[in-house]
Amino acid sequence: MIASGRATRSCLSCRARSEPVPEPLSLDELNARDQHGFVAALDGVFEHAPWVPEAAFAGAPFATVSALHAALMGAVRARPEAEQVAFVAAHPDLAGKAARAGDMAADSVSEQAGLGLDRLSDTEYARFERLNGAYWARFGFPFVICVRRQTRDAILDAFEARLAHDRADELAAALAEIGRITALRLVERVDGPGLPKVYGRLSTHVLDTHKGGPAQGVRVELFEVGASGRALLRGALTNEDGRTDAPLISGTPLRAGRYELVFHIGAYFAARGLALPEPAFLDEVPVRFGIAEPEGHYHVPLVVTPWSYSTYRGS
Repeated sequence: MIASGRATRSCLSCRARSEPVPEPLSLDELNARDQHGFVAALDGVFEHAPWVPEAAFAGAPFATVSALHAALMGAVRARPEAEQVAFVAAHPDLAGKAARAGDMAADSVSEQAGLGLDRLSDTEYARFERLNGAYWARFGFPFVICVRRQTRDAILDAFEARLAHDRADELAAALAEIGRITALRLVERVDGPGLPKVYGRLSTHVLDTHKGGPAQGVRVELFEVGASGRALLRGALTNEDGRTDAPLISGTPLRAGRYELVFHIGAYFAARGLALPEPAFLDEVPVRFGIAEPEGHYHVPLVVTPWSYSTYRGS
């Protein structure tokens, strides 16, 4: 995330880290539970709404985790509109008063802290409060978005854009976002066949066409780029295959937003001992790109010589 100003009065991320992370329950074990045990196991997946797993329990046993999630969301969508609105209204504002006071469910605390929404400056908080107030006034429920799939800039862009929608579209959008939020929470609670697709992957690969093979030992840095600047997310060296030993991002959604990969090509070619002019034509090669599919695979390779480079979205 982009660097975020002074700390707030209460540290949500500190409290989030203090919460124990339970081991995932197997789907078979969940299916074997009675209704009380079933509801208890899924407590907190849906914000302040134990009636959701209570209603979904009638469909047990579930063959897949995706089927379980579909049944849970089906219970929500089966309710009358007024009850759906009340359900959405139970969700916290982004970086709102409940966040600052710590009056949120544990999962929401962790999710908002993961984006730095507990460490905003007073000016940034004021912007969120203005948007929260405008949204409530227009729709009668809070702006809901799956923060684990967004950069802060992307959230603010979506906030502004969705204020222009009509109420029916926004209620549908809020329920869709709750579906994404709860799918992520569910796969951390329940393990089994047919998991919902909730994670993405970002990888890279450097090919040295001057020598005709992978480029080993290239320093690669990944930055998030936003309105407040750029923040280093990860650095790595390419291995003998020209890849990093692990994907740059995996096991989590890719946050929608703008990024930059910086390839330290000058140092790589210097280490090869090539007879190149000083200074070399290429030094650090930046590649800026956008991520729009948080559950997608973005492969951003670099094909390079000492005098040229190209990139593309690979697979």
